Amino acid sequence: MKLREFVDRMSDVLEIGNFYGADPSQNGLQVGDFNADIRKVAFSVDASLDTIKAAIAQKADVLFVHHGLFWGNSQTITGRHYERISTMIRNNLALFACHLPLDAHLTYGNNAQMAMKLNLRDIEPFAKFRGAYVGVKGRFASPVTAQQIIEMLGVRVNDTNFALKCRGKKFASVGIVSGDGAGDVYTAMDEDLDLLITGESRYSTINDCLEDDMSMLCLGHYETETFGVRAMMDLVGRELGLQTCFIDMPLGL
Repeated sequence: MKLREFVDRMSDVLEIGNFYGADPSQNGLQVGDFNADIRKVAFSVDASLDTIKAAIAQKADVLFVHHGLFWGNSQTITGRHYERISTMIRNNLALFACHLPLDAHLTYGNNAQMAMKLNLRDIEPFAKFRGAYVGVKGRFASPVTAQQIIEMLGVRVNDTNFALKCRGKKFASVGIVSGDGAGDVYTAMDEDLDLLITGESRYSTINDCLEDDMSMLCLGHYETETFGVRAMMDLVGRELGLQTCFIDMPLGL
């Protein structure tokens, strides 16, 4: 398969064009020759140098990530930025990145995938960022505890994770915003949801949650953003017939 075909298919499936105004992170092909032949795609959360080197060691032709190299600001190709890009070019490794579209997608997105694992009912878009929905919300078939949620999702938790107002509670409704979504707890409050699941906590929200008896379960920025990447890996292997591999590089946050 040509790289151009892969890029077109991924861009179409993930509806990247719908996010041009909301997401400045250069979704799509960030490094690579559209005319290159590809046989294997590595999938990971971050385009770090370690991830890039691991993809090369796996003999991948493309690295698909959630967090790419560009975030809307002009950036010189020097230092670590140069090292990442030059390593990919020297080893003929292309980079495809998909940020907000991979959070928001109602089938393959990080949040939709978590909702599916939790067997939520009445799933709807939730929480806007720059005018675009990025999360989902829904209801549990029967109320569940925070520990049951962690077990259903299969995420790794550690001392950096944070559970606010979760002890002794069971939750019937939930909003889910992967990664840095703590600020969306206010939307969860406005919509009278029992719980917000996200990746990172945010200090500025804590007192408001305590005073409103609002629960928030922070399961790690990295952990909550593996779901969409893995879903796309399954799709690529199943529908495009390409070899795939997942590169797990957790940061503990």
